[in-house]
Amino acid sequence: MTVRVERTIELSASPEDVWDFIADPEQRASAISVITEFERTGEHTEVWHVRLPLPLVDRTVTIETKETDFDPPHFVQFVGRSSALRVIGTHEVEPTEDGARLTNRFTVEGKLPGVERFFERNLDAELDNLEQALRDNLGLHA
Repeated sequence: MTVRVERTIELSASPEDVWDFIADPEQRASAISVITEFERTGEHTEVWHVRLPLPLVDRTVTIETKETDFDPPHFVQFVGRSSALRVIGTHEVEPTEDGARLTNRFTVEGKLPGVERFFERNLDAELDNLEQALRDNLGLHA
């Protein structure tokens, strides 16, 4: 089973300001509650340490992450790989009449029992966290 989630956010902020937040992998990672540690390893590579509270996996998993498509100031895609899962995330920023539209898409493929079910239950809430962190960064209220 593969878990897919998409969320579009309309913001009354400039596309450039939205891009400044979303293009920074450390800011994106800090908004996700299960990421306990973040390490930048190169210009477009990072390591996430993710705590997965699952009966058979209850440990921190290291996810090697690489931005595979980076088109400032509009689009970034990353792929993360570990022994427990593979994640693909995209963030697309588009100008609107009143500001910017941010479309987030995530696909998670679990390699261990319970991983996909965990993300199926929790990925939407993690996108709420990302949206709130972005709004806080921009000084906007929901």
